[in-house]
Amino acid sequence: MMTNSITQNALRALLYEVVTQPKPGLVDPLSQGPHPDMNIYTFIDSSLSLEHYFSEAVEIGQTFQSTDLTQMFQQLRQQGILAEKEMYTATKGINTHKGAIFSLGIFVCAESYSKKNQTEIFTTIKRMCHGLVEHDLISHNKLQTAGEKEYQQYGTGGARQQAEQGYPIISDIALPFLKNSSGSLQVRLLDTLMKIATITVDSNLIKRAGNYDAVKWLQKRALRYLELGGYDSPLGKKELLKLNQECLEKNYSLGGCADLLIVTIFLGLEKGYIV
Repeated sequence: MMTNSITQNALRALLYEVVTQPKPGLVDPLSQGPHPDMNIYTFIDSSLSLEHYFSEAVEIGQTFQSTDLTQMFQQLRQQGILAEKEMYTATKGINTHKGAIFSLGIFVCAESYSKKNQTEIFTTIKRMCHGLVEHDLISHNKLQTAGEKEYQQYGTGGARQQAEQGYPIISDIALPFLKNSSGSLQVRLLDTLMKIATITVDSNLIKRAGNYDAVKWLQKRALRYLELGGYDSPLGKKELLKLNQECLEKNYSLGGCADLLIVTIFLGLEKGYIV
């Protein structure tokens, strides 16, 4: 059944991401990374708490009738608010998946709508998120989230800008990279994460570093890792372990990159690139 498979692949994407290791600046089975308040079990509990949300996202996509897909996004957003409460209950107040609730929720809803209406998923997302930066970041007077503050300070639109543009990082770079990658699933996902890191402006990283320079630093390091051959090569593996240690020492989080990896995995599962 379509509903079940999309929801299942959303949960698989969350779990595949968290068990992949070693991930610089992120929680994995061997390390809490720069997140002393959470571990892999927190992420498993959080992932399972979101099953109802993804089912609702599928339902919204399947049943939405209007041509104005921004209304579909608003319906999804209301469910996302409830999903955040479910997440916080499951994790005892720890923010594990707030970014994924936003991004993966969009992809799940858009995939459901696109399958029902024979449309292209990235076009659907653009239509859903039209005007999002203007609505959330420009017209917003009270700056609350890290993303909102960074938009004012650096002009970076973060997750909202990616959504409004239809996630070109995923469609043009991350998904083709995953499709053409080789090796074990661990290797493929680590390499895809680092490919994402070569181009992403990660708002989590900016927040932790307190400056924009850390983005350029990460992009340069991720590029070097891939040039060395990725995780399947001894030099690439050594480089990733070194980056992992530096992220720990600097207290850097790559949460934005992780969210993009999650949606890339989701689409990889949907399209059969991961079997």
